[in-house]
Amino acid sequence: MTVEIGSRSIREIALVVHPHRLVAKELAEIVERWWRERGVLVHTEDGEYDPSSEPFRKEIDFAISLGGDGTMLRTVALSAPSGIPVLGVNLGNLGYLTTVEPDEITQACASLATGDYTIEDRMLLEVSITSGVSEQRVVSGVLAMNEVVVEKTSDGHTIHLAVKIGADQFLTYAADGMLVATPTGSTAYNLSLRGPIVSPKLKALVMTPIAPHMLFDRTLIIEPELRICFELLPDREAVAVVDGERIAELSPGDSVEVGASAHVARMIKIGERGFYGILHTKFGLLDR
Repeated sequence: MTVEIGSRSIREIALVVHPHRLVAKELAEIVERWWRERGVLVHTEDGEYDPSSEPFRKEIDFAISLGGDGTMLRTVALSAPSGIPVLGVNLGNLGYLTTVEPDEITQACASLATGDYTIEDRMLLEVSITSGVSEQRVVSGVLAMNEVVVEKTSDGHTIHLAVKIGADQFLTYAADGMLVATPTGSTAYNLSLRGPIVSPKLKALVMTPIAPHMLFDRTLIIEPELRICFELLPDREAVAVVDGERIAELSPGDSVEVGASAHVARMIKIGERGFYGILHTKFGLLDR
């Protein structure tokens, strides 16, 4: 048996579950039982970061994230290469990425079954790293929904990064690091750096320096058709971090290239909870 939506059927779904929260596991049991009773095959994935994980198969109709924004980032990384829509259930603090609360999960499942939802595409970043020694790519095609960071590893020292935007050499930064965020990620690490808040429906690269030791300390909003390249200059090490996870140690001469991905995050939205309402609540904004 399958669940019918218009002219198509729901045959398989995936659950990505926060590995250390009991409430996530309990909720996963409720969700799994709801769908299995309707003849739908349910796959369960650990929400722990694992760079060796293969993306979900295209046969998956949609994925449900049970956790906070971190679990949602993991779910998107598994789903985006196959174009699978993702629903986020919020088990953390008020999340920007998750749209359903735990007590709404049964109704959310019913909405998915009847097609009573919308899908919003969000821009993703793609990251590649080239070794300065071998001139070979050591990391290729890693996806980021929030941000890519190149940052120092030694306390008390800055790193120097030669920044190229498109075909143009732009500037050499002396800073604790550099961040490139998506509009979705503008409310994450970028926000703590006093970077701008950008509507997640836009497409842009948001480049913000981290504690720059120079007069030019402004964020740049860059068109998504361009790619940004950071070359680590002598004589200190650094690290590349994607959505909070270290993906590579960097040595002088190594380059990190960041640009818009051909893949998008397909975010399922149920109900009227929109970005600006979340923003208003998150900051406790009051009308004067």
